[in-house]
Amino acid sequence: MSNKRRRLTGEVTKTKSAKTVTVRVDRSYRHRLYGKVIRERKNYLVHDEIGCRPGDRVRMVESRPISKRKRWVVEAILRRASEVEVAVSTQEQEEELLLEIEES
Repeated sequence: MSNKRRRLTGEVTKTKSAKTVTVRVDRSYRHRLYGKVIRERKNYLVHDEIGCRPGDRVRMVESRPISKRKRWVVEAILRRASEVEVAVSTQEQEEELLLEIEES
């Protein structure tokens, strides 16, 4: 039994909210006219019942609207982030927050 729901693969960047993670999906394609490779990044709010951590590689599937901006659900964790990657990503997030506070 197969369904026609879209599936995307991305990396978890934030896990600040309860049962919600932010997943960054990278996409690259060739421009139709010029042939240049264009790389795009898009962030999605994804419902998470599994318990993802920053740095995890996940597959998400399209679902019914769960909230105002959540339309995706984590289907599977494809690769867990190591403890070193998690520590580095949380440290980077803290540094970004400090920079934002200093600027304002």
